[in-house]
Amino acid sequence: MSRFLNPAKIGLLALIELYTNKTVPTSSIVEVLSFITSHLIDNDALRSCNGAGARWERAKSTVSLVVSIADFEKILAPHTVASGMPGRNLWYVFLDRLWKIDSLDALHEFFEHCSDMLVKSKEELRRDTEMGIELPGPEVILLSRNSPFGAFVRRSQLEFTRLRFHDAFELWKDFVKYRQTTAAYYRKKTPSFQRLSFDNVLLSGEGDWGLGVDNIASVAYGDMLRDDHSSSLPVSTDDIEKLLEFQIEQMQKYGNRIPLEIRHQFQDLLNDSFMVPSLSHYLSYLDAWRAGDYSTSFDYLHRYFDYTMQNRDRSFYQYALMNLAVLQADFGCHKEAIAAMLETVSTARENRDMTCLNFALNWLFHFGRAHPQVTKELESNSMLGTGKESLAFLRTKAKETGMWTLWSSALMSEAKMSLSNGESVATALEYMVRSSQILVERNMKSMLGPQLAIDIALWDRLGITYLSATTCEVFLRCHARHSIFDDELKVTSRQASMLTMKGKYDEALERLESMDANSLRAWKPSQYWHKFRGIIKLRRDLYRNNLDGAELLLSQLLQSKSDDLEPDLAFVIDNLHVECLVRRGNLEKAFIKVEKMVSELRDENKDVALRVRLLLLKAELLDKCGRPQKGFTIAVRAANVAWRARLIPYLWPAMGAIANILNSLGEFEPALQLLHAVLPRSLECENAAMVAKLYAHLGDAHMGLAGRHPARSHKRREHMTKAVEAIERAFNHYSSVEDINKQCEMMAKKATIMKVAGDNVLANDYAAAYLALRRDAAQMTI
Repeated sequence: MSRFLNPAKIGLLALIELYTNKTVPTSSIVEVLSFITSHLIDNDALRSCNGAGARWERAKSTVSLVVSIADFEKILAPHTVASGMPGRNLWYVFLDRLWKIDSLDALHEFFEHCSDMLVKSKEELRRDTEMGIELPGPEVILLSRNSPFGAFVRRSQLEFTRLRFHDAFELWKDFVKYRQTTAAYYRKKTPSFQRLSFDNVLLSGEGDWGLGVDNIASVAYGDMLRDDHSSSLPVSTDDIEKLLEFQIEQMQKYGNRIPLEIRHQFQDLLNDSFMVPSLSHYLSYLDAWRAGDYSTSFDYLHRYFDYTMQNRDRSFYQYALMNLAVLQADFGCHKEAIAAMLETVSTARENRDMTCLNFALNWLFHFGRAHPQVTKELESNSMLGTGKESLAFLRTKAKETGMWTLWSSALMSEAKMSLSNGESVATALEYMVRSSQILVERNMKSMLGPQLAIDIALWDRLGITYLSATTCEVFLRCHARHSIFDDELKVTSRQASMLTMKGKYDEALERLESMDANSLRAWKPSQYWHKFRGIIKLRRDLYRNNLDGAELLLSQLLQSKSDDLEPDLAFVIDNLHVECLVRRGNLEKAFIKVEKMVSELRDENKDVALRVRLLLLKAELLDKCGRPQKGFTIAVRAANVAWRARLIPYLWPAMGAIANILNSLGEFEPALQLLHAVLPRSLECENAAMVAKLYAHLGDAHMGLAGRHPARSHKRREHMTKAVEAIERAFNHYSSVEDINKQCEMMAKKATIMKVAGDNVLANDYAAAYLALRRDAAQMTI
């Protein structure tokens, strides 16, 4: 097997020769040159603009060109020749050039004359002048020696001269087999074409050797002449290495697995290769890791580093440890991962590898934020210090060493920590702006995913859901193609969550279903995707009062350990578990669950937003128990923390809880003032269930005030009318999220108000609508 050359590269050389001979017409030059360039130059940056589906096109085109000449036909058949051959297309001229290479000697002559396509050096020009050779005219196309085409021609010529005779003959046989599929077409166009035209030596000796020519051909070409399909593919070591590097780059850059079609084609090429590069073991490790196969990935990781380090010292040992730590963390072996990463830190410091050291420290920080219970002892007993100290150190070192990705990541982490701790929003914005400046100046497109994810979280915390949704859309339309798939999955899930809050469950599920199927073949993204779909369906079943279906989904989601879930998903699932218990009427278990969640959050010192949500949940449970006044301190605490941390989506529910407590105490006027101040801003959060609850409290406050006025008075009638309007709006918002129980409750309230107002007809209509809702809910549950 040749190290660089193969029949496809001979075809590219022949096509370049046609271009320099001006055989390619002007109208077709761009398309032909683009085809050649796509196989000589790495233009992945241009191709990535077409989205996730087109990222693997380069590998597909490389494999396709290596195994078949059909790609040349696709590009050349539609174009005519510039001059000289009317009715002939470029495909025929290209084949004519290939079939004129009719012997191993002709192949040598072909490579010897390749230098004629290049601009001659000064010494060659002086030598030609002394020998009386005319210089080429200005109209002749010559390739610069340092241009991509010129470099390819020069290397091809050099690699051919380095081939041993056996390897050159194998290349010739592969070339004969490669072009043999075009024999039928070329025979129709060329009357002089004969059975043995593929080899001029056999053709010219047929008259002398007679029937013995077949025996000679059989000895020279073996089973190839009998159309034996089991023979190896014409692949070179350079093709294998480039495909390996490309696949590894794509998997590391975007976090996807190799598409099955490309994987099978590549395995065929690898099987036909006489030498298997050690990098193939690393590719197998990445694929097994993404597939969730722990034992296989562990085995391939050890195999790769055994092969690559057997003749080296410990200079690469830290990278083996780093890969091992990441692998073990992904499969839940957290203590082993911490130990491996700490050894990575020690080895990197010993080898003075600042890049590896900074990455390891950054990984330890983020791992500690995600799993604080695992790293609690580590932080107290090690020199790593607190989170802020670690980030400050990383930021300084990254700036000193020019590690722009790490510098930006540290700034983002500081912004995220500031928001998580409920600190100043202005400080978080400062870190985000500094990080954004680095990304723009260094054109770091792959880091825009984490940057915009923090933007989305910020707008969401400030209660401006429209800007959050717009940022999601901007990322998915403009930047998702440059980012890893995990970022795209998280943003799409966030978008689906926003749609769920509006009651658009089908549209939310469609957004998730529209994601790239090949990218979802990876284990962790697939798990996240399935769990998020389950959460959307669970929320819909709870609102529809389909408790049996909800409990089935909930049992499946709770089967995973908390370590296997993303931190945000774990809290959402626990929240929905509490809501399911409440709808079952099991308030005691719901209280126990909430207290357990509160103690866990207190121990782990997690996001302040989660603590506020739990406080609101406790206040709501006390209201369900008929003791809303006991939740007054809790609701005020939640409002205070939400206001200081600028958690606007939780400030309005806290105000609503306080208003509800005021209603229970008979303080309807203050409750009304609170709700009138809160409701306009709460609409910006686009959370239908929250807004519906606030309108329900508003209706209760108006009814309370109506009860203080005499019967048939104007004020009483005015407050009752406003109460009906508020209850109607609450009903509409509950209807948008399909909350059957709350719809029935609002309809019952409207019927009661109409009964008190003396409008028995409307009261009966509302009562009938209430019964219809109950009946529909029962049928939906069945």
